[in-house]
Amino acid sequence: MSLIDSVRNTMVPVHRDGWKFVAIFFVVSLILGLLWKPLMWIGFILTAWCAYFFRDPERVTPQDDDLVISPADGRVSAIAMVTPPFELELGSEPMLRISVFMNVFNCHVNRAPMRGRIARVVYRAGKFLNAELDKASHENERNGLVIETAHGPIGVVQIAGLVARRILCWSQPNTGLEVGERFGLIRFGSRLDVFLPAGAAPRVSVGQTAIAGETVLAEFGSTKGPTISRRG
Repeated sequence: MSLIDSVRNTMVPVHRDGWKFVAIFFVVSLILGLLWKPLMWIGFILTAWCAYFFRDPERVTPQDDDLVISPADGRVSAIAMVTPPFELELGSEPMLRISVFMNVFNCHVNRAPMRGRIARVVYRAGKFLNAELDKASHENERNGLVIETAHGPIGVVQIAGLVARRILCWSQPNTGLEVGERFGLIRFGSRLDVFLPAGAAPRVSVGQTAIAGETVLAEFGSTKGPTISRRG
């Protein structure tokens, strides 16, 4: 393998939405360097971190309509039966909610958890509480998608956090999504909630690390019941 191929395989692509932030960090670093050279090197380190934050790696996604794949990189922070946000129009009955919390070091590109058609995209302004709090699901700024799947409608909600101030969603209603397909991004720390109808059994545990587009969060039609885990 040539040196160029080695570099290409090592470098992770940066999402197009991140390049302007990388450029801003770089220019500010040069300006700070005019004031005091050590500040420039600190700025370059922050610039490298910014590029790392907006990384957009390729993922290998399971192609099975019975599986629910994680829409985000991060830590599974909650698994519970709760009423979905009213704006999703998914009814008042509790649904299985699996939450994935993203810190500032996680990849923040969001991917579709299942294959289907987008029935609804709803943005709602709100607070910027710690995204790990349970009430953040209903009180924080958020953007929700309802996806019609082979197992009925599911909800996917992008939730802003303490640091996040911009939710991006480039998918539109009445368009199709493939499982693992990129549909949005949240800048600088946040959370993704997935609301699933009856028949879905969790395949992860609270505290487990999830990888967007790869980790199986839940499964439909299985008779195995919820996954049992232990710390070792």
